Amino acid sequence: MKHTALIAFLAASLLPLGAPAQWLWVDNDGRKVFSDRAPPSTVPEKSILKRPGQAKATASPETVAAPAVGASAAPPQAQASVPKLTGIDKELAERKKKAEQAELEKRKAEEAKNALIKADNCARAKSAKAGLDSGVRISRINAQGQREVLDDAARAEETKRVQDIVNTDCQ
Repeated sequence: MKHTALIAFLAASLLPLGAPAQWLWVDNDGRKVFSDRAPPSTVPEKSILKRPGQAKATASPETVAAPAVGASAAPPQAQASVPKLTGIDKELAERKKKAEQAELEKRKAEEAKNALIKADNCARAKSAKAGLDSGVRISRINAQGQREVLDDAARAEETKRVQDIVNTDCQ
């Protein structure tokens, strides 16, 4: 009975010695490295052979050197648990930059269009003001389709309206 208890105690105390490392990767010299900590950021993703939670290594050093197209070094759930080493997503940054450039170009095109409209309004307002200032009789067509000549009050009102347009659009 004492021997059985002693053997059970020894077996239980030796169990932790046989525990496998959680991480396995190939270093720059081609040697396998076993560790309970994640590899340094200088180790490429393709060189990591085993992550915590995997049953066994999924790639050998030969497959690390020439990985198959579409093959993954770890299952998706293990890859999802590994944090990204860089904080910048190059593709996202590039798309964001392109979107900002497109927005800037769109804004510039709209400003150019507004400038053309403003210049046209300015030219028309100056022409109308010159006609009003000349003293020549001016007539216009009313809502009923009849021609009416502007009297002094209507002429002064129209002159003020045209002058406001010149002041805002001809700067």
